[in-house]
Amino acid sequence: MGKKKDSDPDSKEYGEAAQFDPTFHGPIHNRSCTDIICCVLFMLVILGYMVVGIIAWLYGDPRHVLYPRNSTGSFCGIDNNKGKPNVFYFDLLQCATSTNVIAAALNGLQCPTTQVCVAECPKVFWGLTNYLGTPAEAFNQSLCNPSINLATTTLSVTEIVDKELCPFFYTPTTSVLGRCLPDVTVLGEIPDYFSSIPNLPPNLNDSLMNGTQDIVNGFNAKEVGVRIFEDFASAWPWILLGLVISMLVSMLFLLLLRFTAPVMVWLLILGLLGAGGYGIWHCYWEYDNYKTRAASITDIGFTTNLEVYLQTQETWLAFLIIIAVAEAIILLTVIFLRKRILIAIALIQEASRAVGHMMSTLLYPLVTFVLVLICVAYWGITALYLATSGAPIYQVVALNVSQGDCERYSGTQECDPLNFNSSSSAPGCPSARCIFIRYNDEGLLQRNIFNLQIYNAVAFLWCVNFVIALGQCTLAGAFASYYWAYSKPSDIPYFPLSAAFIRTLRYHVGSLAFGALILTLVQIVRMLLEYIDHKTRSAQNPCARFLMCCLKCCFWCLEKFIKFLNRNAYIMIAVYGKNFCVSAKNAFFLLMRNIIRVVVLDKVTDLLLFFGKLLVVGGVAVLSFFFFSGRITLPGDTFRSENLNYYWMPIITVAVGSYLIAHGFFSVYNMCVDTLFLCFLEDLERNDGSQDRPYYMSKNLMKILNKSNKTAK
Repeated sequence: MGKKKDSDPDSKEYGEAAQFDPTFHGPIHNRSCTDIICCVLFMLVILGYMVVGIIAWLYGDPRHVLYPRNSTGSFCGIDNNKGKPNVFYFDLLQCATSTNVIAAALNGLQCPTTQVCVAECPKVFWGLTNYLGTPAEAFNQSLCNPSINLATTTLSVTEIVDKELCPFFYTPTTSVLGRCLPDVTVLGEIPDYFSSIPNLPPNLNDSLMNGTQDIVNGFNAKEVGVRIFEDFASAWPWILLGLVISMLVSMLFLLLLRFTAPVMVWLLILGLLGAGGYGIWHCYWEYDNYKTRAASITDIGFTTNLEVYLQTQETWLAFLIIIAVAEAIILLTVIFLRKRILIAIALIQEASRAVGHMMSTLLYPLVTFVLVLICVAYWGITALYLATSGAPIYQVVALNVSQGDCERYSGTQECDPLNFNSSSSAPGCPSARCIFIRYNDEGLLQRNIFNLQIYNAVAFLWCVNFVIALGQCTLAGAFASYYWAYSKPSDIPYFPLSAAFIRTLRYHVGSLAFGALILTLVQIVRMLLEYIDHKTRSAQNPCARFLMCCLKCCFWCLEKFIKFLNRNAYIMIAVYGKNFCVSAKNAFFLLMRNIIRVVVLDKVTDLLLFFGKLLVVGGVAVLSFFFFSGRITLPGDTFRSENLNYYWMPIITVAVGSYLIAHGFFSVYNMCVDTLFLCFLEDLERNDGSQDRPYYMSKNLMKILNKSNKTAK
């Protein structure tokens, strides 16, 4: 029999400790498929997701969203209107003067007036003042309805205006989302002769602004967007350089942790204790100051002005007690758990060595990013096609219900915009127009659009969680191969990352799908709670709000716990190849038997990685600020910050990009630490350092634990 294993002072009775297996030397290669039922279910869902995408592709028409339409329902910029990407409104004032029925019926930026596709939006003021000339002299053919030829028409100018075949006025416009909308920068320069044009309101400027106020805001946003795009076009090489610097700094930080981790961790701990000591001194100084003034809280009473309480001795005494208690807890924790802190530091150093031996693992987040991007793109395209799967419905709507026999045309009679004629389709109502109302929702497919969108969203969440799980299990398999190599790096298998990826896809798709499904269900419940809270917030009483807040908090904690459990379950799956439930149970019991070590390692790692992110993001952001603000100049005219409209946009881009890059690198490192930690705990339970059962941990860890291998392997 082997030597009796030393008991771990942290351990508690949570399941049986791992037993020695002479055939175990790292991730098991002779394994079988796990959670086959969930694998089949996931494949069926993916197949159904593909069917939904095909149905959406066959019946959807995203042109309804991507392209504007003219009055006949034709799309501008494609087919017969190719080369005419913008829609021009004859009388934009109708956007403001239409009835409530029309306002409720209209969708998007449509207005109840004649609309034609044009190559360019008009850039000048023009108004019809001479009704006696020929149509060719009075109008611009490119802005008139294509059905009329001004050179050969027999209609008079008045008849053309009455039938809205040509506009009788227009102002300078600009293209916004393919719509010709008023240029707000020149609306105050309306010519005086516009006051003599019939059918125009006396204050044309205010009318146009009222009719397009929301769109004008979009115009202003577009102007800002154009300027930002210009900044990106001129500064993109330097933005890219900043992101490359952040990548190099992140990689260098992780690789140097094997040397700097002890110093950094103890400096951070001492800094935390020093900050607490300063807080105690400052609170005492404030307390003594207000005590001398005899400023007491009893002299103030109750008030909503919280700043008043900062001027009393009792407040600062309370702060003093709280900070002192926290300082004492931290100090005692450091004193009594110093050995476990040393173990955490040693594991962090070992993780840095592992990443150094398998540099390809730092690139794996790119694979996860691409797969998640594919899922997002498929979800977005499918949702867009499903939303436009119904045929558009047009109805006759009267612009002026008080005119003639227009009262009965209130958006109930369907029409065909290609063949609509107000005189025949709406007799007695010259102001009737054929207006787009909505998409048809009466067919079998249309009645189930909502259900298909729900399926699209659920399948999307499941796929994204599966992709993340695939990345975690793959990295765990690679890092476990490193730990269980007795002689490092000679015993590390060739291509451990690709081998772990293939092994995971071949055997454990069902287990990863199982864990992703559990997480997806919790996320769906959280989304439903957020939706219910948003819809019922105005009707909630304090008790209901408290209950809703508790439910949201509980499910948030549940999601965090499931992510933690799944992460460790995937590590056990990568090492032992068992199904999800068994792996989750074994991982949970293993962690519970070493709960203090888990807490210490988790907090030390979080503290160190937070400092690393702060160092990378803060350093690169400060460097980019000095560069893009002109405080750092380059020789010659290589780059001039004065040419930027908003120098803060490249800075924000570099800062956000640096955070994402640092997060990607550090997520690999965090997975490495977690994997090595579980392997370390298994190593302690399986082995005892004897000739038959040697430890696989590093010499530094054995030195901290006062353990050693008795003889060489």
